[in-house]
Amino acid sequence: MTARMEPRTITRDSLPDLGKGQGHKFDHGSCLVLSGPPGAGGAARLAARAALRIGAGLVTVGCPIRAVPEHAAQLNAIMVRPIDGAPGLKEALEDERISALCLGPGLGLGRGTHELVMAALASGKPVVLDADALSRFQRSQEALFDALHGRAVLTPHGGEFKRLFPDLAGTPDQSLDAKVTATREAAARAGCTVLLKGPETVIASPDGTCGVNSASGGRAAPWLATAGSGDVLTGMIAGLLARGMMPQQAAESAAWLHTECALSFGPGLIAEDIPEELPKVFRAQGF
Repeated sequence: MTARMEPRTITRDSLPDLGKGQGHKFDHGSCLVLSGPPGAGGAARLAARAALRIGAGLVTVGCPIRAVPEHAAQLNAIMVRPIDGAPGLKEALEDERISALCLGPGLGLGRGTHELVMAALASGKPVVLDADALSRFQRSQEALFDALHGRAVLTPHGGEFKRLFPDLAGTPDQSLDAKVTATREAAARAGCTVLLKGPETVIASPDGTCGVNSASGGRAAPWLATAGSGDVLTGMIAGLLARGMMPQQAAESAAWLHTECALSFGPGLIAEDIPEELPKVFRAQGF
């Protein structure tokens, strides 16, 4: 059965063609990245930049109205839209051209985050949940699991994974086999794709499909351990979902490209460098 198959090692040959053909920007998807209050928007901007660089045709940062000036002062190709709370998100989602959502980076841990996540999931659109959008459900995991659907991707690091799946979380030095088993069980429980970050990033779907992206050994990229790196990965997945990829494929492709960008740039990497390295990686890989 699929659930018992060995996980695949993700390689360049695992990736689909990521080149963009002709067409209008909306032919390549529209991604909405939700941001938190003023002063906490950097993570969302990193995710938005990554979504745009990986090929989404249009990316918008949605934020509380009081945070609009902060984002507008720092964004050009990325649009900014005031969205206050779940009612504002529901109104924004009346635009059927929005093809994927990204929630979590810098969103905050208040009640409003819970409501935004629920509204995003209720739309049925592809959605990536990370960071605060996961930690907010530490005491109400079942509420999140009940709302999740097969077009969602969760991208926890070890700590966030433990908050959502305390009975599945192991030690940081647990074996790869143990991480694969835990991630597969988490995906089955959540009913969606789960990407467990780490030097060996494990991506699993509810049907047992599983891939492993290595950033160790011959592909070691220790400089990825930098603030904001995970926010960039989240944005890359969201951008690929916006372009129409299926969740497992989007998560695997983004994880491989994330590591490849770090290897291409080298030591000294900071999170802002990762999206800007994507064009170089695309050319080198023949996309």
